[in-house]
Amino acid sequence: MSDIAQQVQRRRTFAIISHPDAGKTTLTEKLLLFSGAINIAGSVKARKAARHATSDWMEIEKQRGISVASSVMQMEYRDCVINLLDTPGHQDFSEDTYRVLTAVDAALMVIDAGNGVEPQTRRLLQVCRARNTPILTFVNKMDREVKAPLDLMDEIERELGMTVVPFTWPVGMGKTFRGVYDRREDQMRVFAAGEDRRGGDEEVLAGLDNAESARRFGMEWSAAKDELELVEGASPAFDKQAFLDGHQTPMLFGSAVNNFGVREVLDALVDLAPSPGAKAAIQRTVEPTEPKFTGVVFKIQANMDPAHRDRIAFVRCASGHFERGMRLKVVRSGKELRPNTVVSFLSQRRELLDEAFAGDIIGIPNHGVLQLGDTLTEGEALQFTGLPFFAPEIIRSVEVADPLKTKQLRAGLTQLGEEGAIQVFRPIAGTVLLLGAVGQLQFEVVAHRLEHEYGVKARITGSNYNVTRWVTCAPEDGGEQELKRFMDANAHRVALDAVDAPTVLLDHMATLRAVEANWPKIRFHAMREHAGLVFHKSM
Repeated sequence: MSDIAQQVQRRRTFAIISHPDAGKTTLTEKLLLFSGAINIAGSVKARKAARHATSDWMEIEKQRGISVASSVMQMEYRDCVINLLDTPGHQDFSEDTYRVLTAVDAALMVIDAGNGVEPQTRRLLQVCRARNTPILTFVNKMDREVKAPLDLMDEIERELGMTVVPFTWPVGMGKTFRGVYDRREDQMRVFAAGEDRRGGDEEVLAGLDNAESARRFGMEWSAAKDELELVEGASPAFDKQAFLDGHQTPMLFGSAVNNFGVREVLDALVDLAPSPGAKAAIQRTVEPTEPKFTGVVFKIQANMDPAHRDRIAFVRCASGHFERGMRLKVVRSGKELRPNTVVSFLSQRRELLDEAFAGDIIGIPNHGVLQLGDTLTEGEALQFTGLPFFAPEIIRSVEVADPLKTKQLRAGLTQLGEEGAIQVFRPIAGTVLLLGAVGQLQFEVVAHRLEHEYGVKARITGSNYNVTRWVTCAPEDGGEQELKRFMDANAHRVALDAVDAPTVLLDHMATLRAVEANWPKIRFHAMREHAGLVFHKSM
């Protein structure tokens, strides 16, 4: 086996997904703790505490106790290199999450045992299912009063359309939560609450017929044994291929805040999650073990280090062996890069890296050269597909409170637009910039970041627009000439986005239908894929 193939085999790249408040960021923190990447877990919820979650680095995240930007962490565990991407749970930031899901090979779904399957979980799962992403399920918060585990299992199967195979099973819940029984290892790990440091090994009791377990845990133990017998008879054996195809999910129980059940999740990820696979480009399929490097920019983050006004392009390595200082081509623009300060991440903490392989996430400092969706190669003309941008659902006008800071406002919005935090539209007739978002919270975050990162107080107010569509025209229908004719005739409602893609902004869906009827050669798109402008028909 070649060195590249060996390194690819060691990689596991996955995202953590969930509804808000299911405990996703807490679990991320504890996975870092158990892998040895950090020594003390931060408190996600304690807003005034000195410690915050390692994966929540933005000031607004620390204030609100929520994740509003995806963060990337790399760690080693059992001779595997694990690239972990923590995604925002809040639906207003779902676009960031969708793009992150294009960069991973598996997903870890966190479910609040008290609430079961929630709306954002369903939405994210649909994205995973569309991509056939393998999913592991962690049922969190078993130390609280929660739904019965058999009911949760039924709900997950019914709501998500996947077969569930429990790898562990809870013994009790809430105040009488005693631990989890590991079906694969035939042993019970005894619950101990309240540790935020990695302690010694937890107490383990072997076997289902252990007299000590029966004596100590009484009713909870006998109820768990009865449920396990039901599960044995009702659930199928674990089928690795069905899991890899996204049809079956292993289920594990625990309490992330108490460090409980976390080690089993890490072990399951290493044992079951696939190493990096082939990636589709428009021109061909790229295998991870190919000798030449390729990668795709799936995220851009501005001001991770506010003192340096930096922009980091997050690149998912798709093939080959990346070495610091190597010559890379930005396929979209034809420009050459020789990145010498490439970093790996532990959220905002970075380390210079010398090399990377398929599956790794690397950070390339970037001053506008790289855009979301850009493909990097050693020279080959490739364009990776599948990085989605959706037509925004809410449109707002933005103006600067102090006219002397107009330049800073435009610079700030350009950078925030490049990273995909919000969509920025520049009307071709008029000077007031427009912002497009999925939800109201995005506008609040942008206003906060403009003020605290760029020193600009912005006024974000309503607009007359409620519908946006990207517009193109096929060469056989007149191409650029017909598109220019459309833009000239509709100059009062056409704008350019962050990659200069023309966009029409309208007040109602009825107006869109009328414009479509009047301009049969123009195509209206509710989604575009990347800066290379692979569009999808209006929905």
